[in-house]
Order: sequence, then structure tokens, then C-alpha cells
Amino acid sequence: MESSEQENVSLREFHANGTRISASEVEAKLDQGNIQEAEDALREGLSLNFEEARALLGKLEYQRGNVEGALRVFDGIDLQAAIQRLQPAFSEKQPAKKGRTRIESPSISQHAASLVLEAIYLKAKSLQKLRKFTEAASECKRILDAVEKIFYLGIPDIQVDNKLQEIVSHAVELLPELWKQAGCYDEAISAYRRALLSQWNLDTDCCARIQKSFVVFLLYSGVEASPPSLAVQIDGSYVPKNNLEEAILLLMILLKKFCLGKIKWDPSVMEHLTFALSICNQTSALAKQFEELMPGVYHRIDCWNSLALCLSGAGKNDNALNLLRKSLHKHEQPNDLTSLLLAAKICSEDPQLANEGVNYAQRAISNAHGPKEHLKGVALRMLGLCLGKQAKVASSDYERSHLQSKALESLEEAIRLEPNNSDLIFELAVQYAEHRNLRAALRSARHFFNETGGSVLKAWILLVLILSAQQRFSEAEVVTDAALDQTARWEQGPLLRLKAKLKISQSRPMDAIETYRYLLALVQAQKKSFGSLQISSKVEDYKVNEFDIWHGLANLYASLSRWKDAEICLQKARELKKYSAALVHTEGVLFEGRGQNREALCATINAVLLEPNHVPCKILMGALIQKMGLDSEYLTVARSSLSDALRIEHTNRKAWYCLGLLHKLDGRINDAADCFQAASMLEESDPIESFSSIS
Repeated sequence: MESSEQENVSLREFHANGTRISASEVEAKLDQGNIQEAEDALREGLSLNFEEARALLGKLEYQRGNVEGALRVFDGIDLQAAIQRLQPAFSEKQPAKKGRTRIESPSISQHAASLVLEAIYLKAKSLQKLRKFTEAASECKRILDAVEKIFYLGIPDIQVDNKLQEIVSHAVELLPELWKQAGCYDEAISAYRRALLSQWNLDTDCCARIQKSFVVFLLYSGVEASPPSLAVQIDGSYVPKNNLEEAILLLMILLKKFCLGKIKWDPSVMEHLTFALSICNQTSALAKQFEELMPGVYHRIDCWNSLALCLSGAGKNDNALNLLRKSLHKHEQPNDLTSLLLAAKICSEDPQLANEGVNYAQRAISNAHGPKEHLKGVALRMLGLCLGKQAKVASSDYERSHLQSKALESLEEAIRLEPNNSDLIFELAVQYAEHRNLRAALRSARHFFNETGGSVLKAWILLVLILSAQQRFSEAEVVTDAALDQTARWEQGPLLRLKAKLKISQSRPMDAIETYRYLLALVQAQKKSFGSLQISSKVEDYKVNEFDIWHGLANLYASLSRWKDAEICLQKARELKKYSAALVHTEGVLFEGRGQNREALCATINAVLLEPNHVPCKILMGALIQKMGLDSEYLTVARSSLSDALRIEHTNRKAWYCLGLLHKLDGRINDAADCFQAASMLEESDPIESFSSIS
């Protein structure tokens, strides 16, 4: 065969070696079932060998839609024999310029290879159409194995026939899909890695399609891929440890190709990366990817909103809110519902921003109509949370009471729209608890517990706090023990802390000390287990700070007048956090216990200067001034300090009690009686830990 073999079925004839034969002549023989005669006609008319004639014949049958007939023809091709004849021609090498190796690939051999390999490829496609996926994958794998034997140094990027390269590219892309359809997922993973790591000389678009397909498989198939074999690992290179890391690596490569202008923009790449980085709690890395995208890929408002969501997930609420303010400006998109809801959510976490959040939530409610009406419940929920936070910084009792009532109304209206929203049920339970409506709080807490099946730790914690507020300490301890049995070891910290406080409430301080010691051992074991590695987000959420444990022990020892032990615990806590109003407050308690009231007052004043809104310090300062019997000017300072404490934490019974003593000292008997009554009522519903600690 001196000239290149060519076929063109659309013109209904075959060309080869300067001769031609009519396709209809061959088809007539096939229609009569004379495969051998059709083959002989091609071999004699075009001077082809057996494999080449069979390949053309099978292709003709495939293009006519006769898949089973094509398979019968293809089955007669001996690929191994064809490879052995083709391999010597491709293996001749001679040095090229700049030290490169050039493989001499005569046109005759390349076209012969194309013809035979295309026949096997079409055989694999025929088997796929007949849903014989395993057999199809085996045939497709034969193509790649054959190419590796022929081009054992890899397919060169020059002097390769376009048709041959096209067949190889199609086979490389098809193989993992066939293994997936056959349910052989380990083989599919190996095929993907082989496609991306071997030298197939794929064009950029084909490689990008394979990478994207592999990403989708890694992220959503539910099949855990084992790490790449040592044979394909390069010293010093990064080796992904799991599906998520491998998918993220591939997506980063795709983004880099886009930034370099090698591939067209595909928005699904960013969508997959958003999913991957979000579930591993790396939204700050996602924000960086958005920032590095070329201008014009996303509309600036969409980019601001996406960045805000990423930064909010990374805990950078100030930056996120600034972006949302730009997005919601009157000259941009002031009524974008998603942006309004996110802005309201961010504001609901900070009492100082709550008023701004109320505005966003009200605007969201106004825009939740038509196809977006289903989001009205979310908007009402955000309004309730913002009003609740705004109530904490209200300047008067009337304003506080009004805002709290409005917050409850909003949450109750939201739950009428979304009766099965577990997060909403939880937030309503917390609001009821903070209002000391403990029956309603317990009802909602049980509802939340049933909705989540006891799988959420804060459901147990809320139940314990409500029961402790009802002075049902024994039942609260039973619930705590049950929660510990159902909770993983690393998530037990908050429950153990509650258990220690329950024992203190039941006048069992030694048992509380033992529980604190166990909690301390758990935290230290956690540190050893994770070392400097980042703790998973779930464990981080339920982790107890070692500082809090030492500080809790110091307070417990101080209540037992074990001053030396309290000092040791304070020192341990100070090593972890040098400047803390809570620590200075405990120092003040120690001084007071030893009768050193002036030193205690100085320590408390320093603590207030350190953290102006630290409620325990304000209460202790007011109590110390009154106890020391200082003149009226100091008593005014004490009254101001206690009133400020009640403004920040209106349900603090100690602040009410100390203010009552102060009024009594001033001769304001009626005011004192009101304060004592408030303190008594709050004592009957005082939880072992603030309800706001879990909201």
C-alpha cells in the first residue's frame, strides 16, 4: 500500500493506493450475508491486508446502524498480530535537535494503525450500545495497551496522523465512562488517572473534559478512591490523600488553564469548587479563587455576593457585610432577596449591628413574594433573631420588653410558615427560655430533639439547661449521662462541663472537681491526637477551651476557700490567656475571700477597664463598694455599675440582689423590695449556664 488509504462513506466509495471501489457494491454483498465476499472485494480492489479490510468492512456496518453485524466483522480482527506488524516501523529512532528523540512514523504505518485501532474503538462503541459494558471497557483498554506498545515512549507531539490521534483521544476519554457504566469503579478511577498521567498527547479541551468528568465522579459518586499508586508518584510532588483533595487539585488546574487562556470558561468548574471547598470548611480559599478570576467572568454584584458568602463562612463577617452593603446600595441591587437575608443573618450575630439587620430583614419580607414567597419564613426568622439581639442593648426596660415581644411574634409567625424547620424550632425554644417561659421552651426543645432524632449535641444541651432552670437537677444529670452515651468522645466536652456545674448546683463539689479533671484529660488527649493539624469543623464546634476548664476549677476552689489550689488553677489559665477580665474577676474573688477588699476592688476596676461589658466584674465592683461602706459618691458608682450590668444582662439575679442591698442601704425600701423579688423569681428559673451560650 504505497499511498495513504482513505475512505469516505458519504461519497459512497472507498479510495486506496490509487484505486477505488463503490461502497454500494460492498453493501450489496453484506446485504446478501456474504461477509467473506465483501472482504475479498475490499482486499483485491484496494490492495489491503486482512485486518485493514475487516476494519473498513466493520466501520461500514457500524455506520449503517448494524451494530451486531459490525461486531461479527470486528471479531475477526487479530489486534495482537496487527500490533506486531506495526510496532517495528514506529520503534525506529534517531536523535533530533536539542537532544529530543524523534520517532520515525511513516505515513503507511500511521494509517494502518489508525484503521486497526479505529476498528477496535468502534467495536467497543458497539458493545456499549448493546449494554455489554464490561466487554466494551476491555476492548477499549486493548486500544490503549496497543498504543503504549507501539509508542512505548509516549505519543510524540509531532508527525502523528490526525486520525490516529483522534482515535486515541476518543478511547482515552471513553474508557473510564465504560468502567463506570459497568459498575467497576476502581477500574474507572485507574482509567481516569491513566488518562491524565500518561503521555497521550491529548489536546487541551479533551484533557479538560476528562478532568472535569473525574471531578464529578470524585465528588458525587460516593466511591472512596484510594491514593494513586507509588508507580505514578513523583518524588517531592503533592499526592492527594482523599477524593476531596484530588477533586480540588483538578479544579484548581482547570481554573489555571482558564486564566492562561487555554480553555473556555465553564461556570460548572466554579460550582464544583464551591461545593468542594465549602464541605471542607475552606471558604477563605474559595474567596481567594473568586478574587483571582479575570474581570468580566462574573458580574461585579454577583462576585461581591459570592465573596460575601465565602467570607461569612470563614468568620470574616465585617468584610462580608461591607461587600453586601455595596451590593445592596440603591444604585446596585437594593432588593436582592438572597443578599438581604445574608446581611440580616450576619447582623443577627452582633447586638451592635442588630438595628441594621432589622432593616435588611424587613426589606427581605417585603420582597418575598411571587416565586420567592417560600423565603418569607426565612426573612421572618432573621427579623426575630435581629430583634432579639437588639433587645439586649435596649436603653430602657420598656424598649427591651417591646423588642423581645416583637422578636417572639416574628419567630412564631415564621414557624407557622415552616413548621418542620428544626433550626427555627431551636431558636424559638431559646427565645422562650430567655424569657423564662420554661414550659414553652421545654415543649419546643423536645420538638427540636424529636425532629433531629437526638443527633445534634445542642438539642441535649438545651434540654439540660431548661431542666436546670426548672431546678430539676437530677433529671438534668440523667439527660447529660444519656447524651454522653450517645456522643462521640471528642464532642463530649460541653456535656462534661455541664455535668460539673450540675454537681456544683447539687452541693457535690468533689464530684465536680473529678468531672473537671476528666474534662481536662479529654482536652489534653485531643491536643495530642490532633497535634498541629487542623481539627475538623465538627470537632471544633464542640471543643471545650482548656482555658475555660482551668478558670472553672479556679472558681470552684475559690468557692471552697481552697485559695492555694485556686491560685494554681489561675496561673495555669493565665499561661493560656494573659489578658482576660474573667481571670481578673476571679482574682478579685480570691482577694475578697481573704478579706483584702481594697485589692479586690482594684482588680475588679482593672477588669472593667479591660472589658467594659464584663457583667460579673460590674456586679462584684458594686458589691465591694457597698461592702466597704464607702461614701455616697462611691455608692453612686456602685449603683451605676449594677444598673449597667442589668442593662447588658437583664436576667442576672446576682445583679438584682446586689442592687436591692444598695437600695436598702439608701433607705429605698420599695425599690429594694422590687429588686429582691426580681432576684427571687430569677433564682427559681436560673439555669446553670446562660441560654445565650448555645444560641
